[in-house]
Amino acid sequence: MKVLIAGGAGFIGSTIASCLIDSGHQPVILDNLVTGRREFAEGRPFYEGDIADRAVLDQIFADHPDISAVMHCAALIVVPESVERPIHYYRENVAKTLEFVDHLIGKGVTRFLFSSSAAIYEPGDDFSVDENSGVAALSPYGRTKQFVEQMLRDITVSTPLRVLSLRYFNPIGADPKMRTGLQVPAPSHALGKLVEAYRNGEAFGVTGVDYPTRDGSGLRDYVHVWDLAAAHVRAIEVYDSVFVGEDPRYQVINLGTGTGTTVLEFVAAFNEVVDKPVAIERAPRRPGDTAGAYTRSTRAAELLGWRAEHTVADGIRDSLAWFAERGKVLPDLH
Repeated sequence: MKVLIAGGAGFIGSTIASCLIDSGHQPVILDNLVTGRREFAEGRPFYEGDIADRAVLDQIFADHPDISAVMHCAALIVVPESVERPIHYYRENVAKTLEFVDHLIGKGVTRFLFSSSAAIYEPGDDFSVDENSGVAALSPYGRTKQFVEQMLRDITVSTPLRVLSLRYFNPIGADPKMRTGLQVPAPSHALGKLVEAYRNGEAFGVTGVDYPTRDGSGLRDYVHVWDLAAAHVRAIEVYDSVFVGEDPRYQVINLGTGTGTTVLEFVAAFNEVVDKPVAIERAPRRPGDTAGAYTRSTRAAELLGWRAEHTVADGIRDSLAWFAERGKVLPDLH
């Protein structure tokens, strides 16, 4: 099966592409390289351009008329930046997605997978959620995902498009074969900051220690990026069977481990893996941050036959391995 991946030169998109190849499918990559890396698209059909650029999309479909599904992984994702630059985030994540989808429908695309986020959820008292939980995103980034989901749902009512929204929890790790991983030298999420603190012999800042969790730190559902990629491959292979229930054209599936890990517990797990433990330094919450959530859903297992197979420790080890190898894959970053 041939699959167009928008954002396919980024961390998650490129890992999905590798998993597709390993499973006998053919990815076609579209990326504007704002955050993606050209190196991640080597050996794969690659088109540099914006998702809202109709000329680029016309060329892709002229060259690959047999594309049978589209995965939309292109987005800006940094929560604090979204607070500082909301107009930019709404333009890039929402307005351009609308143009993208409009053109795809004109090309006859009917299978569309959207990379959504658990950041849209309003967690329950125990911080667990399922696909029917209320949504109330607390950051401009989260709201762009929430608004795009609603937009896509509305579009499916009157067009041939069917949409599967995959709500990611907290990706960690790297391609186990070290083909791809986090492309930025200093990631803004917890694991990236932990690795940076470990390398520099500094304390790790736990941003927010007054949440109503079991130890006061934020709670996350850390899922290995290779498990996420496998879920996408499985989704396109069984795509036509996932649209069950009240809405035959729009479906939502959570992608997480089903286990909540606090940030302090995550640091403890990190320290179990490395040779020298990282100290912690308590810090205030960042703008737009939430206490977090984990999925209690079984929908991914029921509809996709998918469950996360990697542990938090696996994700930490693969992330450390990637950072040790990254300079060879991305030699212009230091």
